[in-house]
Amino acid sequence: MATTRKVDMTKGSILKAVILFAIPICIGDMLQQLYNTVDTLIIGNFCSSASLAAVGTSAQPVEIFLCIFMGLGAAASILVSQSAGSGDKVRMQNVVNTVVSFLFMCAIPLSVLGVMFGPLVLHIMQVPEDAFDMAAAYIRIIFLGTLGNLGYNMNAGILRGLGDSRSTLRFLIISCCVNIVLDLVFVAGFHMDVTGAALATMIAMVTSWVCSILYIRKKYPELELPLLPKRIEKSVIKDVVSVGLPLGMNSSIYSVGHLLVQAVVNAQGTSFMAAFSIATKLTGLCKFANTSFASAATTFAGQNKGAQNYVRLRKGVKQISLAAGIIMFTTGIIGTIFCRPILSIFSDDPEVLFYAVRYIRIVLPWFWTFAVFSVLTKYLNGIGAVKYPTIINLLMLWAVRIPVSYAIDWFYDGTYFMYSMPINYIFGLLCVLVYFPCSKQWNEVCRLAKEQET
Repeated sequence: MATTRKVDMTKGSILKAVILFAIPICIGDMLQQLYNTVDTLIIGNFCSSASLAAVGTSAQPVEIFLCIFMGLGAAASILVSQSAGSGDKVRMQNVVNTVVSFLFMCAIPLSVLGVMFGPLVLHIMQVPEDAFDMAAAYIRIIFLGTLGNLGYNMNAGILRGLGDSRSTLRFLIISCCVNIVLDLVFVAGFHMDVTGAALATMIAMVTSWVCSILYIRKKYPELELPLLPKRIEKSVIKDVVSVGLPLGMNSSIYSVGHLLVQAVVNAQGTSFMAAFSIATKLTGLCKFANTSFASAATTFAGQNKGAQNYVRLRKGVKQISLAAGIIMFTTGIIGTIFCRPILSIFSDDPEVLFYAVRYIRIVLPWFWTFAVFSVLTKYLNGIGAVKYPTIINLLMLWAVRIPVSYAIDWFYDGTYFMYSMPINYIFGLLCVLVYFPCSKQWNEVCRLAKEQET
């Protein structure tokens, strides 16, 4: 086994282990953001504002169909990390074989459904006529790469569960390079507009999946990663569903809510849609501490629970969340100060830039609250407490963000809808902070930690 690539979260300095694990994920997340960012950048410079709006609004239908199954990768990461912490290699092999088989069972039908019903979702979202056909073409092509998308997500979860976060970065670098080159060829060279951007992204996703398969089979032969569906262990599939389904359902229902929020965005016109598209690219690039530390928190909690290291579990939650909050606060302020010159790279339309700058200045300074919230909820996921974080996420969206967004649109001005986001972040953080002292499961962790200290 290539142990030198793995980070053992069960011993040594907590922050050192977390940072070593988080850095490749951080870089990888920024590269993932480049998928759509490069599309946006090239389309913004070589195509129309309608094309830019089409790419931006297409993300929501894709999320609705895919997110419920993205829990597969999260479940793989959690179950593998717990098996790694306990040293149960047989269990680890069973998890790998089961999630691969489950992947094929889900991805192929999902591709068909996405191609068939994606345009219907665009109608529900009230996508303007000048952007509709291009958006429909974009999501149809993206859905053809569903197996590659979900497959890479699952393999990345397996590797992160093992403590190997550096390998996924290599795959993303290859994938990102493929995406950029093909964007330039298809969009700038062949003038294929949105269709070319979609093809580039789809091919890049499949490339990253293939690379991850080859790597795991070579470097971790003891996992016996199959190329095709092999077998499903009933005990494992029960755990995969019990862990992954709530996470996937949460993401999927969250995406449906995002569709309703996107409808508010679309109602403001093509220029505002384009502004929203480029603004979210900047926030995506700035939130690296959020996703990387949250992923590290899941693996840290899973490995230490598997190793029954409760003292370390209790210490880790404070140190990881504090570090994520400080880093995200710093990057949020920097991104806010320099947002206009950065956003002008994507578009030189004065109206688009005006709305994009407004979005950043309202949202980005509060991203640190969401980073802390994400670490705390992912930490709970890592120890197997997935229900309460799911409830909080649903409340944040359906009880706070959507009602506040529509209230702003109805009673004031829809171009200020983004005020709902910092309100949403603060609400979620307060809810999860209340959970820890009230949770029986976390109080049990603290009790066992005290016993280990004595």
